Formats: sequence, structure tokens, C-alpha cells
Amino acid sequence: MKVLYFHQHFSTPKGATGIRSYEMAIRLVTHGHQVTMVCGSYGGGETGLTGDFKAGRREGQVDGIDIIEFDLAYSNSDGFLKRTGTFLTFALKSIGIALTHKYDIVFATTTPLTAGIPGIFARWIRRKTFVFEVRDLWPEIPKEMGVIKNPVVLAAMSVLEWCSYRSANRAIGLSPGIVNGILRQGVPSTKVALVPNGCDLDIFSKEVNPWRPSGVEDNDLMAVFTGTHGMANGLDAAIDAAIELRKRNRSDIKLVLVGEGKLKASLEERVEREKLKNVIFHPPVNKAKLAGLMRSADIGMQLLANVPAFYYGTSPNKFFDYISAELPVLNNYPGWLADMITSEKCGYTIAPNDAGAFADALEHAADNREELPRMGQNALSLAKKKFDRNNLANEWMNWVLEQKQ
Repeated sequence: MKVLYFHQHFSTPKGATGIRSYEMAIRLVTHGHQVTMVCGSYGGGETGLTGDFKAGRREGQVDGIDIIEFDLAYSNSDGFLKRTGTFLTFALKSIGIALTHKYDIVFATTTPLTAGIPGIFARWIRRKTFVFEVRDLWPEIPKEMGVIKNPVVLAAMSVLEWCSYRSANRAIGLSPGIVNGILRQGVPSTKVALVPNGCDLDIFSKEVNPWRPSGVEDNDLMAVFTGTHGMANGLDAAIDAAIELRKRNRSDIKLVLVGEGKLKASLEERVEREKLKNVIFHPPVNKAKLAGLMRSADIGMQLLANVPAFYYGTSPNKFFDYISAELPVLNNYPGWLADMITSEKCGYTIAPNDAGAFADALEHAADNREELPRMGQNALSLAKKKFDRNNLANEWMNWVLEQKQ
């Protein structure tokens, strides 16, 4: 089979972002299928291509994957208008690929929602099989967050959402809430599968050199957050907890925030203004370096803003990295991940916007460190039992290549 794969934010493991698309493409290649990955240039990502762009694109092969990379730089720090322009430009360029390239199946994954546009054209103009993967519910999430308020834009996004779901021969949702969101659009359940993010057990089980950022002592309890510093992530909750910990004179607990994002500068300014010594910022790192950080950490922080659409409608990479690395998880919002953490006894679940409960959980961890290894073992057991990337990749591949329409 020849698979045309659209993911605007594609990265290999050398980048500092999620690698689901890389792992899925590798699985197809390993089974003898040909994959062409179409992507943009994502901040923190690494496509593996190094040549110059010619006429706005460059091509090459990386680890058996044929890659077409458009010269469309994107960063989570970009403003709304710039991001919208980049999304639409990528979609328009991708339509050209979808209408001219030789392939059997077209696969597109969000975000952004505009990723589905080339698939729609491939389905109805070239009559190709279109499989659509949904990583976040749009426009529900930006609407609930208040990021997008213009009724015309929201209406246009709703139309695109409906067209993408109804055009797809099959759809994949990364969380139970996403699957339900697809079904609400009238897509038959026989055409929808749940394939959540997976755990890169091979990466996090390797022998690595543990390390801690400057400012974290060997005997400190180190709680890490690894991901985007944006509105969706609600990292002010971590700073609120740090202020509470300072009031309690718990200088032995450090919160390490690893990554970049639109709000990072303002978060750093707040930490400086509050004169907090227990919050440490660090630039994003690739998976290999991340594994070393995880090996030295005590807790992984799964944080999001208190938006109900997040409760069951997201499948965050960082959660799966934490449990792959045998880390207990501190989760600050209800939903399917909180339910699993509670049932599997692999960490702490707290209510949103409760700095006291956040600080209580970290204090309990610091004062009862002998309990953390057991929580970590439970986390790793959950990773192996339900989220092994190899098993999920096989499910994903079978669903993508299934010929029934």
C-alpha cells in the first residue's frame, strides 16, 4: 500500500515534541508499505531533512519515510492570525499534493482541524480512501477556552469539522471523549476507533544518564512538567502551588517546567516577581535527554486549564511519557486520566484551581518517598498493560489499512 500521510507538526525522536506520527509511519514501513509524510516546519520538531528549501519545499527520506516538508515555520508562541495563516497555507499546499500524488490511502491527523481539508479533496475528487485522526475536539475546546469567540469563525470550524468527519471512510479518536464527539456528528460507530497515545517503553527503558537542572539538589523532591507553556496547560496552577509551598517553608520541593510556549515569558516574569526559588524553567529537550530527566524525577505533573472539554477530550503525550518512565503522576483535573490514576493507584489526583491540594500532594510525596516506587511500578504496569506503543501501532495500522468502507 502507498499511504499519503498529512501531519503539519511531524517530528522524529530527535525533536522535542510528540512522535506518534513517526512511530505509526515506521510501523507501516516495517510491514512493507510506502509512506509519504507531508508536514511543515514545527518549532521544537525535527523532520530529519537538512537540505535547502526550493520553491518553498524540500524532500528526502528519513528512516524509510519519504518526507515532503513545506517551508512553513510554526511555533506555539505565534499569534492567532499568524497561526491561522500558517494552517490555511499548509492546507492549500497539501490539497495540491492530494490531487497529484500517487497513493492508495490518505491519512490526516490533527491538530489543526484544517489537516482534514486535503483528505476531503482526496475522498470526493479522487475517490481515495480517507482516514481521519482526531487529537483534540475542535471547535469545542477553543470555544470553551474563550480563545475563539467570533461566531463566523466558530461556524466555519463547525462546518469543517462536520465535513471532515462525514467525508472520512474511517476515523480515529485519541480519547473516549473525542470518539464520542465524532459519533455526535452522525458518524456510524462501525467507522470510528479509539487508539490513544502510546507509551514509548523502548525509549524510557534504556540505560540513560540521570540529570537534574541547575537549582535542583539531589535530595529535593523534583516534580516535572514537560510540554507546551500555553493557555491550555494552565501552568499558573503550578506557580500557585509553589507559592503555597514557600509559605510552608518546603524549600526541598522543586517544580521543573520543561518546554516552550506563548505564555512562558509571562510565567517566568511571574516567578521572578514572586521571587520563587522552587520553580525552575528549562528549554525543551529531545526524547533521549528527556529520558534522563525522567529517570531523576520523582513525580510527573499532568496539568491542564480547568476546561470541561479537556476532561475526556484530550490524550496528552506527557502523561504517557511519565508512566513509561515509571513516574507517579500528579493530575489536576477530572476525567479519564484522573480515573485511571485513581483506579491504578499510580499517583495523585486533585481538584482544579486548588493550590492547597496541589501543595498537599507534593508534601505527601516528599514526606512519604518510600511510597513513590510502588506508585511508579503501578504506572509502568499501566503503560505496559494498556498503552504499549507497539500494540497500539498495530491496532492503528490495521484500522488505517482496513479495506472495508
